[in-house]
Amino acid sequence: MIKKLLFTTFCALTAFVSFSFGQQILKVDSLYKKSNNIFVNNDTVTVPAVIENPLLLSQNYIYKLRLDSITKSIPLPHNEYVQQYIDIYAKRKDMFGKMLGLSNYYFPIFEKALKDYNIPQEIKYLTIVESQMDPHAVSRVGATGIWQFMFGTGKAYGLKMDNFVDERKDPVQASYAAAAYFRDAFEELGDWLLAIAAYNCGKGNVTRAIDKAGSRDFWVIRQYLPKETRNYVPAFIAAVYVMNYSSKHQITEQACNLFLKTDTMQVNHFVSLSALAKVLNIEDASLFALNPSYKKKIVNGTSDLPKRLVLPKIKGADLAAMYDVLNNEDLDNKMQVIQANTDDARELRKKKPASVSSSAIVYYKVSPGQSLNTVAEKYGVEVQDLKVWNNLKSKNIVPGQKLKIYTARKTVLKAPLLYSSYIVKRGDTLSEIAEKFDGATVQNIKRDNRLARAGLQVGMVLKISKG
Repeated sequence: MIKKLLFTTFCALTAFVSFSFGQQILKVDSLYKKSNNIFVNNDTVTVPAVIENPLLLSQNYIYKLRLDSITKSIPLPHNEYVQQYIDIYAKRKDMFGKMLGLSNYYFPIFEKALKDYNIPQEIKYLTIVESQMDPHAVSRVGATGIWQFMFGTGKAYGLKMDNFVDERKDPVQASYAAAAYFRDAFEELGDWLLAIAAYNCGKGNVTRAIDKAGSRDFWVIRQYLPKETRNYVPAFIAAVYVMNYSSKHQITEQACNLFLKTDTMQVNHFVSLSALAKVLNIEDASLFALNPSYKKKIVNGTSDLPKRLVLPKIKGADLAAMYDVLNNEDLDNKMQVIQANTDDARELRKKKPASVSSSAIVYYKVSPGQSLNTVAEKYGVEVQDLKVWNNLKSKNIVPGQKLKIYTARKTVLKAPLLYSSYIVKRGDTLSEIAEKFDGATVQNIKRDNRLARAGLQVGMVLKISKG
């Protein structure tokens, strides 16, 4: 009796499974006949789920866990855009090996400036995306230095550029200017990823993207941002990841070629770095690397405006000889500081040198051993100007080549007004407004107009001091 009962149950179950399987075949057959194409189907319920590579899913989840584990103030989400840059950066083992080595010298400088302005420490990794921590990096449009400041923005944030110095190349000064920019950008935009995007394309572009998208989420407004900026934030997140998990990708730290232990002093004379390097018994290049902002390899300090000089820790140097170099007044009498013109390639293209009188044009024949830098210094002009005036795509010149040079014309100086006025337009930002006026800075505009925050209102009239 029990055997018969078990046999009957088994037959019933077999029939049920066969019936169900038949129904499934019938559904699949019906679907195929109806659409005749398995890729054309509006009924998502019957579309089979795509089987993704389990290894890839597991790997991506590990990346997400690693990003989540990094101590941070800025959100570092993992998505397909970030993963693309992780894949790219993780293969650049030589580059990131150098970044790890350079970070031993530069990161403490960045961290100090960011901390003083209460900016998240993760921002320091932007220097990898911007310049690979090269103080002499110059972009195709003229952005310069480790933090890649444009001429106008750097000037608006207090950086000095003249024929002796370009503080965009000074790691300390440029880091404080960058920290001030991020402070203003965050006050205005209220989100760190948006502030990072603004650093790449300007606060105005980000504000306009927010208006178009109706959102303040970077990943939502991303499609409305310039193409470069869309990838800028994912590249930043990927750089943070690779620097923190380099060992997981067989990236080995390379030795840093900078002196890690240094002394800093303020000098009130013009000091030759080459003469100082000789006294210290070190290579010229080693001292230049610690003081990258000085164009002529001369620290142009004065009693009114002392300048920072970075030296390796002094061990047994001839202090008397060093004193003579630091206090050599002969150099002071031979030097004249000339304020730099813009090196923004976009602004230079707008210039109309044809309007300059022919008497202001000089044609110079290049001598053997000369470079654009030496010609620029000879006539007190900028290298970028020489490139634009002569349609040069690089800094390379050859002996016998003739260069067109527009010399400075004499102009009658008028007594400057104490203030100019400016009516705020839609999309304006304080840094962009400061760029429009010589001598104006973001801090001065905020001070003169008693702006507690960087926010602006359309139609607001601002006082702009000149100086």
